Amino acid sequence: MKQMSLPLGEVLPELVLVVGTVLTLMWALFAPRRRQAATALVALAVLGAAAVATAVLLVDPPGSTFFGTYAADPTALWAKLIIIVGTAAAVGLSVEWFASDPRHGDLYVLVLFTALGSALMAGATDLMELTIGILLSSAASFALAAFHRRSPASGEAGIKYFLVGGLANAGLLYGSALLFGLAGTTVYAGFRAGLAGADAAALAAAFALVAVGLAFKLGAVPVHQWVPDVAHGSPAPMAALITAIPKVGSLIAIARLAAAIGDSPVGWRPIVAVLSAATMTIGNLAALWQDDVRRLLGWSAVSMTGYGLMGVVAVGRSDIAVPSILYFLLAYVVGNLAAFGVVVELRGRSDIASYSGLARSRPLLFAVLVVAFLSFVGIPPLGGFVAKLELFLATIDAGYAWLAVLAVANTVVSLFYYLRVLGPGYFEAPAPTPLPVLGRWSAVATVTCAAALIAMGLVAQPLLRAFQDGGLLPR
Repeated sequence: MKQMSLPLGEVLPELVLVVGTVLTLMWALFAPRRRQAATALVALAVLGAAAVATAVLLVDPPGSTFFGTYAADPTALWAKLIIIVGTAAAVGLSVEWFASDPRHGDLYVLVLFTALGSALMAGATDLMELTIGILLSSAASFALAAFHRRSPASGEAGIKYFLVGGLANAGLLYGSALLFGLAGTTVYAGFRAGLAGADAAALAAAFALVAVGLAFKLGAVPVHQWVPDVAHGSPAPMAALITAIPKVGSLIAIARLAAAIGDSPVGWRPIVAVLSAATMTIGNLAALWQDDVRRLLGWSAVSMTGYGLMGVVAVGRSDIAVPSILYFLLAYVVGNLAAFGVVVELRGRSDIASYSGLARSRPLLFAVLVVAFLSFVGIPPLGGFVAKLELFLATIDAGYAWLAVLAVANTVVSLFYYLRVLGPGYFEAPAPTPLPVLGRWSAVATVTCAAALIAMGLVAQPLLRAFQDGGLLPR
């Protein structure tokens, strides 16, 4: 495995995304208005090329590049593939939704920048690289949340997202500076030696501030308030993107940071365990009272973050911690896009009453919703079942059985609010006329995501074996 090298081939997926985003921007700037919808095809071509570049690197992962500041290990490469595939599905959901928007082409530039920032977070093994990834992803996501500029709900979502993000990112920058002062380096590989003998209180404060910045991208307590507002007010395809894609990069990033610090006096593991417990519990309890499906999905996204953080708790103590995190991220991203895809196909309808009788009026969409929700709960043989099972096993293996028990209790609670949507959809009478749907692109993306959830459950073992090679601190 190569070490400390700087050939551009080792960051080929990122280069493809950068060059492709510039080309997409040029097309959006100069193409006539009637051709703006073709920008989606340009964006999909860029994502396809980035996926191929990532798959090629997976054959012989380089490991560490840019003098140890960036990872091109299996964990980063698999995370990039999840990000790329999820972003491509979000593009598919967006085509008809934004067809009448004269700025249609600009949207995909922001989408690609969000994917690039998330990929940088997943590969960062240096605090400066991590900061660049978070800021790039955040800046693009802020604009996407408020893209419907004439919608009060979209504007409110954008400003809340921006304000919470500004506070969290400020904490990230201060925490990074404090860690640099304590360790004498920003590169993760030097943390264990540099932090030996560091003041425990200062180290705890530094880790907590950096964790707050990452928790913001994850949608975790205590900076989770933006998630339901973005899920409700943003354009529905962008809500699906924002609540899923940055989560991939940020969860890998916080796992890498935890692995770099190790079992130091900072005691980060109990802190993350408490954050995990609070996040899943608050998310599930808040979702119980939602009468709006999009806000329900927002609070569900918060709770899912709590489950994902269980994998971080197990980092360094369980061999299945990293595979469980990667599998969970794949299952969550696909399930979230499928659920929001149903909302997109129903032209943004989010009142629970609108879903009454959906099983008879739109049986295929109802089937997709059933698959997505049951995967979130963790019902076999869907992808979400394997994801939660692996997370529970990793957490127990790490000595945090109480957290796994709490997660099981939260899973039972979550079943109630999902049934609040599925029950009327199956048992109540449908509207006199079938609900209108959006179009072919969004339908294909939505059904494909649901099919992928089923396939994931059937081929779980090969996927877990593929993820087993992943690490967090490439040598």
